[in-house]
Amino acid sequence: MGPTLRTWIEPLANWFVQLGIPEPIVHWGHPVLMGIVVFVMGGFVTYAGWRGRAADDPQVAVKNKQSHAKIAPLMFVFIVLGATGGILSLVMQGEPILESPHFWTGMTVIGMLGLNAAIALFQFGKGDKNWRTFHAYWGSTAIALLLIHVALGINLGLSI
Repeated sequence: MGPTLRTWIEPLANWFVQLGIPEPIVHWGHPVLMGIVVFVMGGFVTYAGWRGRAADDPQVAVKNKQSHAKIAPLMFVFIVLGATGGILSLVMQGEPILESPHFWTGMTVIGMLGLNAAIALFQFGKGDKNWRTFHAYWGSTAIALLLIHVALGINLGLSI
């Protein structure tokens, strides 16, 4: 599957290479941009989601739930786009794609957040408290895995 994926991505990677993008940007652009997404957006989404669940004041709860609902989809889109950019960066650098635990944790997080998005889109099973609880813990688990993903990414970046 790796060679097939590389075949699909190489034409775009070659186009970017021809632009003469400096090597430090090709090498570290993905980690820097995704660090912002993970820590700023991910931190805010996690905080707002849990604050919405735990707040005693109904107005605070509603405000945080609304903030969570606005930012979480954007975070998901940026994570998917960032994964695409990370894969593109690996191809541009001539590195293997599917051999890294960083790749696999990233794909797992995307799957987990996709499931969480589906749960929210289907209105938590028509407001079922159990689905809301699952959503909260599943999303928190995805964010925790994302922190492991960051560590694996730093290790990968330093190794190439």
